[in-house]
Amino acid sequence: MQFISPTKGRLSFDEVFGEIIEYASSYPEDKYRLIIGTDSQLRDVTCFVTALIIHREGKGGRYFYTRQYESHTRSMRQRIVYEASLSLNVAFLFTDKLAQSGNELNMEIHLDVGNNGATKSLVKEVVGMVNGSGFRCRIKPDSYGASSVADRYTK
Repeated sequence: MQFISPTKGRLSFDEVFGEIIEYASSYPEDKYRLIIGTDSQLRDVTCFVTALIIHREGKGGRYFYTRQYESHTRSMRQRIVYEASLSLNVAFLFTDKLAQSGNELNMEIHLDVGNNGATKSLVKEVVGMVNGSGFRCRIKPDSYGASSVADRYTK
């Protein structure tokens, strides 16, 4: 899995992990959150972007993203569930890597759904999917990992 960093360029998952751990270790007294969010954009092909953000609370953060394209069309429900599953896949990879390294970070999944708009009927389903997998999640308007960072790179 290849990630892109606006400052470091293309990185492997292991390199991203190293960057995040190094960043979180630089100021150990601060609080950090690892945020994972996915968004998609439907065009001739569907572009899915998953963002991985290390947020140093009150002091900014860094982010990385990965992008993939699919040529077949999915319904909105299928796209939203797939977005959640892409975020969960990265979260599981990161959880395994954290356990192996003995590090710990607060982690949350940001979903591109909200109680207003076309996705309101999907909120319970995808929130249940994420919570059932053992992760905390946020929805719009608090899910900036998906609705702002990942969204920026789907265009």
